Amino acid sequence: MALTYPNSPKGNQVDTYHGVDIPDPYRWLEDPNTEAVQGWIAAQNKVTCDYLKNLPGRDRLQKRLTELWNYERYSVPFKRGGRYFFYKNDGLQNQSVLYTLADLDAEPLVLLDPNILSADGTVALSGMAISENGAYIAYGLSASGSDWVEWRVRDIETGQDLDDHLKWVKFSGAAWTHDHQGFYYSRYDEPDQTTQLEAVNYYQKLYYHRLGTSQSADRLIYERPDQKEWGFSGSVTDDGRYLIISVWLGTDPRNLVFYQDLQTPDSPVVELISDFEAEFSLIDNEGSIFWFRTDLDAPKGRVIAIDITQPDRRQWQSLIPESADTLQSVGVLNHQLVADYLKDARSLVKIFDLQGQFIRDVALPGIGSIGGFDGKRADTETFYSFTSYTTPNTIYRYDLLTGESTLYRQPQVQFDPDAYETNQVFYTSADGTRVPMFLTHKRGLELDGQNPTLLYGYGGFSISLTPGFSVSNVVWLEMGGIYAVPNLRGGGEYGEAWHQAGTKLQKQNVFDDCMAAAQWLIDHGYTCAQKLAIMGGSNGGLLVGACITQRPDLFGAALPAVGVLDMLRFNQFTIGWAWESDYGSPKDIDEFKALLAYSPLHNLKAGTPYPATLITTADHDDRVVPAHSFKFAAALQAAHQGDNPVLIRIETKAGHGAGKPTTKVIEEVADKWAFLAANLGISL
Repeated sequence: MALTYPNSPKGNQVDTYHGVDIPDPYRWLEDPNTEAVQGWIAAQNKVTCDYLKNLPGRDRLQKRLTELWNYERYSVPFKRGGRYFFYKNDGLQNQSVLYTLADLDAEPLVLLDPNILSADGTVALSGMAISENGAYIAYGLSASGSDWVEWRVRDIETGQDLDDHLKWVKFSGAAWTHDHQGFYYSRYDEPDQTTQLEAVNYYQKLYYHRLGTSQSADRLIYERPDQKEWGFSGSVTDDGRYLIISVWLGTDPRNLVFYQDLQTPDSPVVELISDFEAEFSLIDNEGSIFWFRTDLDAPKGRVIAIDITQPDRRQWQSLIPESADTLQSVGVLNHQLVADYLKDARSLVKIFDLQGQFIRDVALPGIGSIGGFDGKRADTETFYSFTSYTTPNTIYRYDLLTGESTLYRQPQVQFDPDAYETNQVFYTSADGTRVPMFLTHKRGLELDGQNPTLLYGYGGFSISLTPGFSVSNVVWLEMGGIYAVPNLRGGGEYGEAWHQAGTKLQKQNVFDDCMAAAQWLIDHGYTCAQKLAIMGGSNGGLLVGACITQRPDLFGAALPAVGVLDMLRFNQFTIGWAWESDYGSPKDIDEFKALLAYSPLHNLKAGTPYPATLITTADHDDRVVPAHSFKFAAALQAAHQGDNPVLIRIETKAGHGAGKPTTKVIEEVADKWAFLAANLGISL
């Protein structure tokens, strides 16, 4: 199909970094409120829509996705104040519904249904907290995918909302005090209405909201006018005595820990951990003894005990030492420590006593990923989820006294999981590093080098990619595709050292790992460059952009979603400054050189044949602002030579991805898979 791209005029903007002049001809695309940008968006969407709607088999893909998506999905139940709570989606509901029940055999009652809050399903439940007595729920709603959240309070017994209404909350939960009279939360000052989706976010503050009062009366608990980048996450210990303030600095996992004794009115905030040298995650406390999961002197994690009455580091005690596996999280149930580990990106769960002595492994249903194990210290039951690439999220009840798991909820999806298999392989990256990769495909796959393959990666911010079920991926497998997921450096699969090996001046390792995975798939007969696609979102969108600009010959198609693509200006919008812990800063000369060397926007070369590319973003993305995708699309269309399509799909009333309605998700996946089919030679 012959394509004529919309006109993208080039401006004369030039910026100087460390004596180097860098043209930025598409700077005008950064302001989405101008008439010129609105016209450009409409024109690009028309070209893209006209192309996608005419692709062979696209409607059949959407029908199959809709059929498969129509199955009941449950979250892991949890218990508060003598009641159980869980989410359920009947199948094609745009948003999952929150239910409550008095006991497991009772009829569930709808507590909060976001689907009735907007006709198109674009209002999402984006946070909630139940009071300790189970009487109230504080819940946050976001509209059109924005990170801005408005919080309200509902009486659980009556189902009626109170008058409480909190605004300008972002990157915050809610933490109830044990008198059930209010909760802690964090917010920013009210932004300018015209730039609230683009303006930088600084000076977060921690407040206490008392039920029945206006937000203007909320009590300021902690702020740091001298530290504009600090953020504050408040929580209350299970005994109700202490407010814990975790201080975060961007996306750096290293944090500070302060506390306040709630038994003493107007007690001071005490700095327990006052240096950003490691990650400290509070597990629980026994009086003045605080238990933390930390990577201090233990990149793969360990458990320590700190007596806050003797906080000197020489008095700290090690309960569970670092092991060969990566310690993800720890909870306390049945007066025991329940520890969630990763072994080569697969879940393991181990139980220890409160002194750190090993008791037993939890027998899991297979090789995959778990979630859950929530509860209070005295609980003898808990629930967890298990999923793999071919196993939908299945819920189990776990008896902590007997160590037995019993099936609680098993979804029924209309596909045959036995027709597919998942294997884990290991390959060598450019510098000799051994990297794992999951491969899922039909059983009996012929290694003839002609299989369409989708390489999905992320590689950043210590986020681990573990096995998980996806209807989208099932349809890809049914199309005859291979789904490949390498565990790139920059992630958290092997602890903090693995994460740091993919950051700042070492960020190129991430791209090398991904391109080595692509080459391994080709060399071992799984696929060829013409049938290999690469996909990733957000930081994974950066991954896609960097790989196709460095090795355009290695891929037949690319799907960069909501990507960070302008590495010299990422820190100029919303929370972008927070990513400097992974990316570095353009203000630092060495980090500037590294950023410029791989920035997708700045490494496009005129006259180069690039892979068929479908860029996706959304008009309400205030995490990675759509300007990244706009500028990259304009530059890629200008530089590209050849017949491969280079398109951008700009969703309306949607954001970075969280809370996107089911209908919009299905439509987008149908477009993506049809695009890949057309450009990788897949017959539908």
